[in-house]
Order: sequence, then structure tokens, then C-alpha cells
Amino acid sequence: MLRATLTDIAREAGVSPATVDRVLNDRPGVKEHTRQHVLSVAQRLGYVAVSAPSTPAVRLAFLLPQGTNSFIRMLQAQIETQAAALDGVETLVETIEGFDPAALSERLARMKGAVDGLGVIALDHPVVREALRGLAASGVRIVTLCSDIQNVPRAAYIGTDNRQAGRLAGYLMGRFLGTGSQGKVALFAGSLSYRGHQEREMGFRQILHEEFPGLQIVELREMLDDRENSWREAMALFDRHPDLAAIYNVGGGSYGIGRAMKDRGLAQRVVLIGHEATEGNKALLLDGTMDAVIDQNARVEAREALATLIAGVRGLPYTPVQPRQHVIFRENLPDE
Repeated sequence: MLRATLTDIAREAGVSPATVDRVLNDRPGVKEHTRQHVLSVAQRLGYVAVSAPSTPAVRLAFLLPQGTNSFIRMLQAQIETQAAALDGVETLVETIEGFDPAALSERLARMKGAVDGLGVIALDHPVVREALRGLAASGVRIVTLCSDIQNVPRAAYIGTDNRQAGRLAGYLMGRFLGTGSQGKVALFAGSLSYRGHQEREMGFRQILHEEFPGLQIVELREMLDDRENSWREAMALFDRHPDLAAIYNVGGGSYGIGRAMKDRGLAQRVVLIGHEATEGNKALLLDGTMDAVIDQNARVEAREALATLIAGVRGLPYTPVQPRQHVIFRENLPDE
């Protein structure tokens, strides 16, 4: 019997000779189920006399913003812990200055050829979008985390509905202050260059306009998710508006705001609502400085991001399960 050729294998497997060549030489660019099918046909035709090459490791990277945002550190820990338990997956978690789009886009560009999949929390900025498009065009699978970036070829967005989160915060605030109440409200944000923070602000403004028109938003401050910046901005805010009724913190830095409220003796008078059940926010809930936090589950986000990327790289179907939003008060603090 004549030895089978690449053309024979391609015809029998129903693929191109180029695909057969990539499979037999263990080159990238072939879906896993196609790879296994071609190897099976090649072995049946007597072309492959040795064991099929092992599936190459899936190379994943996660790019998260630097800073004092405790939730980001929780997410990083979850990604690292869960990835370490996965076979055939190499995962690198890296932090970078998240509010510098040029630095972020440059780092993204250098990832071409180095990773198979990328999870990223990033600004929705033109240079960042272009860098992500370039990565996707090179074959890298991408998921956005916590804050979405639209109009880029991502595999999925993993995170909560941020507009809904803003509406929920506004509803809670209106109920805390009382329907029909009049009062001044301040908004704090990490950066409105994050789409997620924009969406939370829009949702918050919407519901105040619809259901609590007596609440007046007097200021919106960006703090870059930094505790010290938050403390300084809050102290200055109380000087300008000594009759302030409530604060909604869209991003990180609630601990700094809470510290300023304690310094001014306002912890029991000003309503404070923020995000994420971090250790710092739990302490503020316990002592009554913070009234409620809207939490998203870092463990679920890490799990779904990893599963989505791995399935995408291996050419397998997967529909991510999005994390749910939970309202946390002092009386229902989570154990972990």
C-alpha cells in the first residue's frame, strides 16, 4: 500500500491541505476539534506512526489597572488562584497605569504573538480600541471585564449591567432620604473615561430625575480610584456644601470618603452608597459610615473570564454566566 499523502488526508478529513500541514507540524491557527479530527484520519490512513503531539498550553494574560482599588486586587487574587488549578493553561496577571490610554495601548500592542487570550479592564478610548482591534486581528481572543469597550471584536463582556447599577444606587439613595425629600447630592467617580463609570452615572441621574426630583446633584468629582484623592476631594466638598445630604461613589475610594466623613463628624448624617464588598467597605458598613454597597462577585467574574477565553482559544462554544448584583447592608455582610 502506498503511503498516504497530505492531499489524501485533506480529502478524507474534508479540510484543506494547508490545514493538514498545520496540524501535522503542530502549528497554531487550527481549532482543537479540527486538529483532533485530522490526527484521527491521519492515523487511520497510516500517516501518523507516533502519538499525536500534546495540545499546546493556552497562554492567557490579564491586564488590570494599578492603584488602591481593593476590588481590583480581589479580582486579581481570584484570577491567579483559579488559573493555578487549571491544567494546560499558563496565566499572567499584570497591572498597569489604568488612566493612561497611551501606555495601555502600547502594552496591548506588545502582546501580539505572546498570548492566545486576554482579559482586560480598560478605558474606552480611541487608541485603546485600536490596539484591541489589532490584537483581535492577530488571533487573540479578548474579554472585557467590569467595564465594557464597545465596537471592538471581543469574545464577551464579563461584568454586571452598570447602568442598572447606577439606577439601583439612585433608588436606594432616594429611599434612604425619603420620597419627596429635598437635598444636595454629590457624585464621585474613578474616571468617566471608563464606560462602566459613565453608565453608572447615567443610570443614577435617570432615576433621580424620574422618581426623586427633589434631590439635586451639586458636584461630580473624578478621583482616579485613589483613597487619598477621595479623602481630599471629600474634605473640600464638605467645605463647599456643609448641608450635603448624600454621596454616591461610582468607583473605588469609598474608604477615603468615609474617613473624611468621620473627620467632619458626618458619618451618621450624610448617606454614603458605593460599590463592592471589600474589607474597607465592610468596616464602613459595620460602623454606620456607609449605608449600602452594590456588590459584584469577583470569584464569578474570574471564573467566567477564564472559561470564556479558554473555550475561545480551543475553538469550543461557551456562553458565560454573568455575575449578579447584590445589595449589601450591615445586616447581611458576606462571610468572604
